[in-house]
Amino acid sequence: QVQLVESGGGLVQAGGSLRLSCEASGRIFSINPMGWYRQAPGKQRDMVARITSGGITTYADSVKGRFTISRDNAKNTVYLQMNSLKPEDTAVYYCNLESRYRTYWGQGTQVTVSS
Repeated sequence: QVQLVESGGGLVQAGGSLRLSCEASGRIFSINPMGWYRQAPGKQRDMVARITSGGITTYADSVKGRFTISRDNAKNTVYLQMNSLKPEDTAVYYCNLESRYRTYWGQGTQVTVSS
């Protein structure tokens, strides 16, 4: 079983920055891709960013140039640096990890960007 715990969410004004962290525990390996998704009220959960064990990243068009995903395999942790935040970035952000058997999700952390 894999557990993911997010942290770093909060309230920030437009144009500000936040860094989210997600620490994985359990039966995990450095080869697992990890990512961040977000879900706003009334909307579907969408992928924000993804990173492979080799550091290959993928971003949603809406966050390119503003968000940066990174990982520290030694700490089993993935980060999402969010800069130039906009009110439309407001959502619950979820960490995920892709394994050979299933995809794991964290509990989510709220990010609220005020206008």
